[in-house]
Amino acid sequence: MDKSMLGDLQSLSEEDNIKMSAMIEQLQIRDSLRMYNSLVERCFNDCVDTFKHKSLQKQEESCVRRCAEKFLKHSMRVGMRFAELNQGAATQD
Repeated sequence: MDKSMLGDLQSLSEEDNIKMSAMIEQLQIRDSLRMYNSLVERCFNDCVDTFKHKSLQKQEESCVRRCAEKFLKHSMRVGMRFAELNQGAATQD
């Protein structure tokens, strides 16, 4: 978040600041749930082949584990890159 936005937030009334914080929290929760759902859907579709057994087969389980690790590493890398770009943009102002 750049400095001008922080200044705008600080100029809000206490009530509006509370509302804004609640809205930001809801957006963060929504984004977390979207990421989780995307992870589950992608890994399930890529790794689960049959429904012959109640539980995952060994190869399905290891596939899901690898898939989840890749997805989380990718998400962390994208987040770090976004932060780097955002920080670079803030220093140019």
